[in-house]
Amino acid sequence: MFNIGDFIIYGNNGVCKITNVGPMKMPGVPKDRLYYTMVPCYIRDSEIFTPIDNERVVMRKVMSKDEAEDFIQSISEIKELEIIEEKKRELEYKQAVLTCEPEILVSLIKTIHTRMEDRIAVGKKVTSSDSKYFHIAEESLCGELAISLEMDKDEVRDYIKEKVEF
Repeated sequence: MFNIGDFIIYGNNGVCKITNVGPMKMPGVPKDRLYYTMVPCYIRDSEIFTPIDNERVVMRKVMSKDEAEDFIQSISEIKELEIIEEKKRELEYKQAVLTCEPEILVSLIKTIHTRMEDRIAVGKKVTSSDSKYFHIAEESLCGELAISLEMDKDEVRDYIKEKVEF
């Protein structure tokens, strides 16, 4: 169970801060069920309510500062995704994003980055699917690392480039 003030990853909403834990004060909602009230860190004017026992959406605590530093040091060792069937590429991208796991997000970013470079090198355009999932993965990863490292999300990309040898 998470506590008020905790930062968590909540599915595609990314990093959220828990602002309340308790029953919902709404008609028709059972008073014996506990809910998290959360505010997404990177989605303005939004509030999320979810049962504390929700198992359909990924909910996990954000990395600590030490875990984030260790993770960044391990980025160069993370391998690209192996996409065997080209027709299932977008599905593989989507499944990778839905895990909300930093290692898988880095694998996805590396995979798409290599693919974009290869396409550009032979005079082809970057696909909209590649652009979309690259952006989603990068935003999700940088959002978590920004909270963990106590810096702006925009600073995280440069910080990673400084620390990681590719």
